[in-house]
Amino acid sequence: MSTTMRIYRRDLGKLQRDMKSTDLGLGFGARGESKYGAYTAENEHSTQLQSQRALILQGTESLSRATQSIERSHRIAAETDQIGTDIIEELGEQREQLDRTRDRLIHTGENLSRSRRILRSMSRRLMTNKLLLSVIIIMELAILGAVVYLKFFRK
Repeated sequence: MSTTMRIYRRDLGKLQRDMKSTDLGLGFGARGESKYGAYTAENEHSTQLQSQRALILQGTESLSRATQSIERSHRIAAETDQIGTDIIEELGEQREQLDRTRDRLIHTGENLSRSRRILRSMSRRLMTNKLLLSVIIIMELAILGAVVYLKFFRK
């Protein structure tokens, strides 16, 4: 777009130089001089110069609008680029957070498995201790029953 702008500016400058340096092919002896006189030729020449000036002004205005449009486009592109960069950075940070969270989750899963094994082991030991305690209590009751029987009933 900047190349196009340079070409337009060069063409505009060329047209302005041409307009200043030439009389655009109109002068005395142009068509209609014999019928209306020298003033008519000058009026035609003036009218054509005015129309060409109007065309140049329109071209200048068009070039100015195009320049402003390009500048707006550049600003929008820069803003979009900045937004894209910010989003990419934020996504990178979120990815790192997700990776850390996944690692913690894996570590927590391993800890839970170890905890389950420990709890099962403790549960088995508890049941074993209860059975042993029950056997000891039954043996004590049997011994107590035998002592009472021997002491009071066997005489």
